[in-house]
Amino acid sequence: MKAAILEKINEPLVIGDVDPMDLQVGQVLVKILVSGICGSQLHEIAGNKGNAKFVPHLLGHEGCGIVEEIGPGVSTVKRGNKVVMHWRKGDGIESDFPSYKYKDKLIKSGKVTTFSQYSIVSENRITAVPFETNTDFCALLGCGLSTALGIIDNETDLKMGESFLVIGLGGLGMNLVRVARIAGAYPIIAIDIQENKREIAESMGVDLFINSKEQNVLDEIHKKFGIKNIDIIVDSSGNKYALENSIGLLSGFGRYIMLGHPKPNESIELLNAVHMFEGEGKILKATQGGRFVPHVDIPRYIRLFNSGILKIDDVISHRVKLDDINKAIDLVRQGRAGRILIDM
Repeated sequence: MKAAILEKINEPLVIGDVDPMDLQVGQVLVKILVSGICGSQLHEIAGNKGNAKFVPHLLGHEGCGIVEEIGPGVSTVKRGNKVVMHWRKGDGIESDFPSYKYKDKLIKSGKVTTFSQYSIVSENRITAVPFETNTDFCALLGCGLSTALGIIDNETDLKMGESFLVIGLGGLGMNLVRVARIAGAYPIIAIDIQENKREIAESMGVDLFINSKEQNVLDEIHKKFGIKNIDIIVDSSGNKYALENSIGLLSGFGRYIMLGHPKPNESIELLNAVHMFEGEGKILKATQGGRFVPHVDIPRYIRLFNSGILKIDDVISHRVKLDDINKAIDLVRQGRAGRILIDM
């Protein structure tokens, strides 16, 4: 089968043939239909998640596919099921790491990978959905969209009419804008350093877009809305300066959610941290996946999508074939993409 393989840290992925080995207890072979590209893959390619002893290996952790075979002990899915492929643990067995044959050597991979035509996946990293469920929507539920929904559901304690600011308007930031609007946030403000994101932000109904390279964030917010503080800030950028420079914007009961990963061994300075004690007490926390619980939350999110309330079309910026994955990754690296989908 064709796959995109990380052979060397900080090098382009190699398109090659890998052969899945026999399924072990709790493993499922999935034929992948569509995969998303999460920005966190850039960290993995750069060696910031693990180190070189894990290469070569396979990447990707959000996708949609069809179950081809099931291994011993698998009970939550059956052959022919359509499934969401997600990195968060769901229902079923936690299997061992899958094995593949590549260039006459055995290689391991994560318990869900999606940059390939087929993938061996741990049972608890897939959730069956009705076969008619939109395939692109299923793929986005693997990480980007489910993370945004989980953050609003579980992390922000968002009340209708509260102000909401997202830092970083990539694929995840766009999903956060969409979900915050559904939840009743106002105003919704987006910050990015790429001017080309302004048109995207306005098309999605962002109430104010700020290019923080060229505009003063506090001045722009006050000029537009007459406010000096924000109730909820979600930082999807992972930039240490974003936190250092924006935490002072929090209202007296504000919540700051760190979602993007800073660089390894990078320290963050909370200058004037005394303001964290102002008002009713502010909250600063980090999250992994918004505490999304796949087998519990996916059915709810499908109902929301089928109702027409939750939309995804304006979040998907590009579609590519697997052979063009390095071009797509470059677009993500340059900040020129929302969510990119790979058609297998």
